[in-house]
Amino acid sequence: MGGERSFDLVVIGAGPAGYVGALRAAQLGMTVACVERDRLGGVCLNSGCIPTKALLHGAEQLTFMREHAGEWGFHIPKLTVDWHAVTARPRQITEQFNKGIAGLFKAGKVESIHGSATIVAAGTRGEANPYPCRVRVTAADQATSIISAGRVMIATGASPRPLPNIPFDGRFVINAYQALLLPQQPRRIVIVGAGAIGVEFASFFRAFGAEVTLVELKDRIVPAEDSDVSKIIADQFTRAGIRLLTSHTTGQIDIYPTGVHVAVGSAAGKPEVLKAEHLLVAIGVQPNAAALFGDGINPDLFSGWIKTDYQDLPTPTYMTTLPGIYAVGDIIGPPWLAHVSSAEAVACVERMAGRQTPGVDYGSIPACTYCQPQIASIGVTEDQLLFQGKKRGADYIAGKYALASHGKAVATGENIGFVKLLAEASTGRLIGAHLVGPDVTEVIGELALARRLKATIHDIASTVHPHPTINEAIHEAALICMRQGAHQ
Repeated sequence: MGGERSFDLVVIGAGPAGYVGALRAAQLGMTVACVERDRLGGVCLNSGCIPTKALLHGAEQLTFMREHAGEWGFHIPKLTVDWHAVTARPRQITEQFNKGIAGLFKAGKVESIHGSATIVAAGTRGEANPYPCRVRVTAADQATSIISAGRVMIATGASPRPLPNIPFDGRFVINAYQALLLPQQPRRIVIVGAGAIGVEFASFFRAFGAEVTLVELKDRIVPAEDSDVSKIIADQFTRAGIRLLTSHTTGQIDIYPTGVHVAVGSAAGKPEVLKAEHLLVAIGVQPNAAALFGDGINPDLFSGWIKTDYQDLPTPTYMTTLPGIYAVGDIIGPPWLAHVSSAEAVACVERMAGRQTPGVDYGSIPACTYCQPQIASIGVTEDQLLFQGKKRGADYIAGKYALASHGKAVATGENIGFVKLLAEASTGRLIGAHLVGPDVTEVIGELALARRLKATIHDIASTVHPHPTINEAIHEAALICMRQGAHQ
């Protein structure tokens, strides 16, 4: 890689934060290098958002053909699954996007450097001629070089967190990334953790015929969602044959040549041992910070994540406690969402360039879960309002519209779900939205915009929505909030 080179900005990590931030910085006239130790696109593109959605869409098609084709007049005498083709398709998609990002870097004049980055010197603060930051890059052949920059932006993300003292082995105890690479279609699988990742993989493996047991420490699945969402997803999972063990802890885990035994228990029931071919652990993430900082380079941390001024300032620059060193995306903590990472990176580099930017509105971040049926949400839940002592009707109003008789949902044969809107009673301003149903992840953007613009239930109700669409269920829920609902 040659001798020391200098840039305006060095970005460490080429995931949704890193590559988007690098490209935006180059658009703003900076000379930019992006260092990535693995594949361009990061976890999201290579083993997260994109490939898992490809798998989940396949699972939806399989479920439809197996369970509902006859309703549409389709007769499939023998439906078979080619597991190799199922799992190969996401890899083909990621290859396409890898090349796409490389092309964007080339067109945008971003220097792409393959290797592991270690920050060996931060910048200097308050000097007339400050020293630049310095980064050591170690290539696959262990050759090293130094690059320097006025600023460094860390965007190394996060990775799955294992159970204590039970490392991932890629075969019996696996994480979400490794679940994409199973060579054989599993017959029995235990999933620990019923958040977004856990329920998505539960949907996927059950659709392909596996016996699935979902173990969750809290008293309901998808516990971060509104309790009405948890209830309907639990009902649908139970109908699909997924076993749910909420309020359960995991104990001893034994690995055998043919699979894994997982001891589980709860305060209300007897302990038992679950036997499966694989144990998928989906209990959260941990920061990717190994070898990121050299000797004497110690940024402050915030609950284990890199601390930036995002925790303290209304218009953060995302600078860490080290001069010239910035951090964005999953490495700085929740919410661990690709779209948040990209938005933070753009805000960070635009503020580096002295641009006035609205930045990230953290109160208007939509969350999407691609299980069957899908979940989409934004803002507060009704449980949070009740916990705060808010009274329905006096402090907030709610409108819940079920899809059971909704025109588009019935027409497409996917009428399980609802749209629930929450608004301030005094102003009508939208403060929360919770959706379950077909393609609700595609319509939550309207409600994100409504939150961003401080729109009211009256604004939504007075907006003409297209018919017939799932989107118009939002309109119906707004009318119910105003006690004007005509269809329910």
